[in-house]
Amino acid sequence: MKQTNLASIEPATVAETGQTVAELTAARIRERVISGTLSPGSHLSEAALCEELQVSRNTLREVFRLLTKEGVLRHEANRGVFVSTPSISTIMDIFQIRRLIECSALANAHHRHPSVDKMRAAIDAAVQHRERGEWLEVGSADIAFHAAIVELADSPRLSAFYAQISLELRLVFGLIRDPEYLHAPYVGQNATILAHLEEGAPASAAAALEKYLFHAERFILAAYSRAMPG
Repeated sequence: MKQTNLASIEPATVAETGQTVAELTAARIRERVISGTLSPGSHLSEAALCEELQVSRNTLREVFRLLTKEGVLRHEANRGVFVSTPSISTIMDIFQIRRLIECSALANAHHRHPSVDKMRAAIDAAVQHRERGEWLEVGSADIAFHAAIVELADSPRLSAFYAQISLELRLVFGLIRDPEYLHAPYVGQNATILAHLEEGAPASAAAALEKYLFHAERFILAAYSRAMPG
């Protein structure tokens, strides 16, 4: 089974951020999920992580409890802790939430909002990674693009909520074993959405995004059904 490979947490980092060791450790595991390094079903060895991160078992168990509550991890009796595998109902719920949040934010956006630059930067990053064949990084750029769409709403609470959705979305992405197959079609579609917005047509951008999200949901559900045994 897959194991983590996380760098140890220095005491200075804890002092600088004001976070506890457990919070920093949890943040590092989340980063691995968001980047696609940890995929659904990956096993997390308590003994290996304690040695690697130089944290106590009590601290690591607190991290596991926190991330299990968030839905990032799951505990299986007599087997250990694993990265969660989203269900079909979870995938459908995530895309429903995305349509409600992202389409509304885009439809009411101004084409000179600061987050438009973030959308452009995310597309540029996706193109660069695509040219190098770095498909997990293309996925990360795609997530950054859609997070920037949510920022168009100017709601810190909404953006914080969407950060959790993004984490679950990466778990959904991880269900597809071929990241190029998953991400390649959407780089150009993101550029089309941005072009509508930059032209001062947010309603057209929102309509394109809604169509995009419905297609992406069907695409992922179909791939998920083929990938899951039985």
